[in-house]
Amino acid sequence: MIPHNTIREVLTGNQEEINSIQVSPRDYTFDPKASYVLVGARRSGKSYILYHNIQQLLANGVDWDEMLYINFEDERLVGMETSDLNSIIEVHYSMSDKKPILFLDEIQIVPHWEKFVRRLADEKYRLFVTGSNAKMLSSEIATTLGGRLIVKDIFPYSFAEYITANGLLKNQLDLFSTRQRAKVIQLFNGYYRMGGFPESVAYEAKRDYLTSVYQKIYLGDIAARNNIENRFVLRLMFKKIAESICQPMSFNRLTNILKASGCKISVNTVINYIDYSVDAFLLFPIKNIADNLVGRETNPKYYFVDNGILNLLTYNNDTLLLENLVAVTLLRRYGIDQNVFFYNHNIEIDFFVPEEGLAIQVSYDISKLTETFDRETKAFVNLSKFLDVRKYLIITYSNEDHVVIEGIKIDIVPYWKWALSF
Repeated sequence: MIPHNTIREVLTGNQEEINSIQVSPRDYTFDPKASYVLVGARRSGKSYILYHNIQQLLANGVDWDEMLYINFEDERLVGMETSDLNSIIEVHYSMSDKKPILFLDEIQIVPHWEKFVRRLADEKYRLFVTGSNAKMLSSEIATTLGGRLIVKDIFPYSFAEYITANGLLKNQLDLFSTRQRAKVIQLFNGYYRMGGFPESVAYEAKRDYLTSVYQKIYLGDIAARNNIENRFVLRLMFKKIAESICQPMSFNRLTNILKASGCKISVNTVINYIDYSVDAFLLFPIKNIADNLVGRETNPKYYFVDNGILNLLTYNNDTLLLENLVAVTLLRRYGIDQNVFFYNHNIEIDFFVPEEGLAIQVSYDISKLTETFDRETKAFVNLSKFLDVRKYLIITYSNEDHVVIEGIKIDIVPYWKWALSF
């Protein structure tokens, strides 16, 4: 059992830390009366979102006697059990008689946490809960919570958040001065290769930081949590997926690739490893809207949560990095639950968003009168015969243009400009 004085020490220490820390705002909004579960990859910035919310409440006149923040990864709380959770409330009421808003960070560490959260939600406490494992949103837990908390998927910085964290406020594109535009492009070059994990902004040795984050995810959140002993196979699997970002990857194909590299592994084991990686928010599958149900589930394309991690695993990777960046941007904008697809049935389209009627091709470098230009635009013309498409977009690294091909208007836009247009 965790002593009350230890919990009190943790709560008051957190108050001092949050009061002093400088936090860059994120592009997430919250209903002032709702409770939330924030889920996402480790180090994607969930804690800082909590800090920012708390700081906003403090600025609006809410005092610490009406709030509490606790991070369950604090070493002083190691061994906390379900029976200890109510002690947090008891300690708060020993310091204040006001009903608190609770900020519960990485709560999935504590067994059966969801029962505690449900009881508090039923008692009309407002809650912000974070976790780094999708299993905390399994069907069983979702049933227990019964819609009491709204789920938000948290990603590392968007490009707009990244430039804000680097001291350049997002503006309308036509208001950027020449110097500001040059700074945006310079920042994009770094974001493109080193990604947007929030803490990495302050690091000079970004690759070392990214390596530590990647190791923590695959060694801790995937291998250790799921008792995987053969970690070499796991690392090799990620490398092979990284090299195949632009292609559908069936379980059988991935298994055969690993076997050809000398690994002894079954299809079922590969399926499990993929599931664990999706649970840890390292990988995201995007499915083929043109395929049947079985094909959609077994032959998706996989993308990594952040370009910085992908860049650790590949080389000569400009095209892969750009497509991964577009994929993650779409998932952040439209959600990870079957709102973003690719199309592959005699025609190959990199991304399709049915909600928007939006078809996207990704091309690192495209110009007129090239084979790449003809291939990408012809695919759009053919796609228009099968799907309701209202907007056609080719996203590039730096090319920009507007063309009309067989009556179809196609915008060609660099990623950084597209990303700042939302």
